[in-house]
Parts: sequence; structure tokens; C-alpha cells
Amino acid sequence: MVEVLVGQDAVDSLLGVLDLERIDTGLFRGPRAEVGLQRVFGGQVAGQALVAAGRTVPADRRVHSLHGYFVRPGDSTKPIIYQVENIRDGRSFSVRRTVALQGGQMIFFMSASFHTGEPGLEHTDPAPDDLPDPESIPPLSEQLKSHPDRLGMWARVPRPIDVRYIGGSGFSASGERPALERQRVWMKADGVLPDDPLIHICVLTYASDLTLLDSVLSRHGAVWGPGGYLGTSLDHALWFHRPFRFDDWILYDSVSPTAADGRGLAQGRFFDASGVHIASATQEGLLRQTPESPGVP
Repeated sequence: MVEVLVGQDAVDSLLGVLDLERIDTGLFRGPRAEVGLQRVFGGQVAGQALVAAGRTVPADRRVHSLHGYFVRPGDSTKPIIYQVENIRDGRSFSVRRTVALQGGQMIFFMSASFHTGEPGLEHTDPAPDDLPDPESIPPLSEQLKSHPDRLGMWARVPRPIDVRYIGGSGFSASGERPALERQRVWMKADGVLPDDPLIHICVLTYASDLTLLDSVLSRHGAVWGPGGYLGTSLDHALWFHRPFRFDDWILYDSVSPTAADGRGLAQGRFFDASGVHIASATQEGLLRQTPESPGVP
């Protein structure tokens, strides 16, 4: 059995995946991740696409939003080519469009906007209170030791992100997850990241795709895999409000306001450990019951 990378080794592996090769002006090659999965993880594609876009803008402009669509499943055994189009460079904003290609076909595209930042109004909703300290919660791998068959992809891929669910997760056994309106997760890089702010944003982008759709299942006490659902990200949007470090604990507070026609909408807010709202996410995903689920013929 292949040993799964954890801790700093896993973080260094992720940093290698985000270290794109510049082929030409606005053209980059993303290394494939050694993950043992057939499809490329959506967070990886979004993170690499943002790295590519960010490497083409002036250093004084920080990304404040991205909007992406997953068009086709990516092949994890092949590298991905990222083509960045310079839409506009204004006095304080830059806009880029990144297309991810494999075999000449688009698998993902994204628009991202960068801003110099300037003085203005400030306010924020408070972070949820009375939550357990992240260090008091066992990591997901520890929580699922009694159900090793439920680890799913977590048992086969590097774990650069330390994920700690407050309450039940979608990887619980079928019938054992309570139905909760909100899903809250502490997460951070499971090691030290370099000081480059773009890297912290790109690692958050990667991590934001790990648990967000799980908030759709949480409303119903449903789970992933046997006896539950299979999920696919359809689109992904992020807004970055304030600077942060993703090698410190971050609270991911998410909710699903609606689900219909086989799709679920999920919205999430990121808070740092001091309660500052640093980023927001929205995602729609396709959710299909597994053959083993109750009521599926």
C-alpha cells in the first residue's frame, strides 16, 4: 500500500503542483499531481489557473474575485496547459481570462479581477461564536478511523490541507450524519507556506473546493459514496476581501440555500482565527444518488 503524503511533505507536493512552467507569454504548463485519481480535482485546476493569471499582473495588484466553470473532467495522468488572456490593465484594476486545456480541449475557464486596493468604507458581519478550538477537534482521518471504508479519496491522495469538521461530515457512514443547516469546518495548510500572498490565495482556492458541496448534503443528513451521493463541481466563484495566511487556522462556514433538478447551491464564508471575514465562496454542483442509495432502482 502506497503511503499517503501528509504534513509538510504534502504541502510541498501541493506547492510543486502550483509551480507552473512558463512556456511563452501568457502560456503556462501545470504539472500533474501524483494523486492516483482518474479525474483532476477541481480545486487543483482552479488554483493553477489563478496562479497563471496572477503571474501576468503587476505585483501591486491583488486578486479580489474569480469566477470559473468546469467544462470537462480533466485527466490526472496528463499535464494541463493554461492560456491567459489579458482582458484589461487599467489604472487600478487588471482583468484576466484563463483557459485550461488538455488534448486541445477546454476543461475549465476562469475570469479573475485584480485590484490595487484603496481607502473606503469597511464593515463585516461577525464570525460565528462559541465554536470549539480547532486543536480540540481530531482531523478528518482520525474521525473516520472507525469507518476506514468511508475515507474515499482521502485515503488515496496527499493531504496538504488539515480539515476538521465541527459536527458530522459527508464522509460519515450512511444514516449516521445529523441533518444540519450549516456546515462549519476548520482548515489550514498542514505545514508552512511561503510568504507570497498569491500562494496563500491559491491554496485557499484549492481548499475551497474540498468541502463546500458537502453543505448541500448536510441539510439532509446525506453522505458521499455508498448509500449517498456522487458530486461534481459545475462552477466556482470566490471573493477575497482581506489579506490572510492559509497556514493559520481558517473557519469555513457554509450553507446551502437551495437544491433542485439534481443541482445544489452552496455558499461559504472564510474567517481567520481572530474572527475577521477574509473571503467568500459560491458553488453549484451536480449531485446524483449512488446505486446503493435508498430509493434508487
